[in-house]
Amino acid sequence: MCQFFSGCGGRISSPPFWPFRDSGQTVRPIGDREQKDARAQAALQLTNQGVTLLESGKPDDAIRVLERSVGLDPTNGENYYYLSEAWLLKGNRTQAEEFNRLASLYLENDSNWIARVTEQSSRIKALPEQGSK
Repeated sequence: MCQFFSGCGGRISSPPFWPFRDSGQTVRPIGDREQKDARAQAALQLTNQGVTLLESGKPDDAIRVLERSVGLDPTNGENYYYLSEAWLLKGNRTQAEEFNRLASLYLENDSNWIARVTEQSSRIKALPEQGSK
């Protein structure tokens, strides 16, 4: 016997394939640690992109990228250091000081970075007190 069905019904999709799931095992949702690690990794990529933009003399573009990085990983002091560098390049002492202050808070336990932050602070103090160029 042969049957044919026709109609306007939608396609029935198959259930998703879970390659790491054994019978009786539940799928473990992504936990906070994995999400934080993923955000930190994405933030690191953005930080690297921001540094490249700074090296290319594009502080405005660097600021946009580094602010996105801060949004993903607000505890990474390196982002604040590079944001301070960007504002320093623009000649904006007020913004450079604020981001330098944040960098010093988040990097205070890293002797290599705190030396860079301190040196950056000296360069900021050499700027005139006016706003951005």
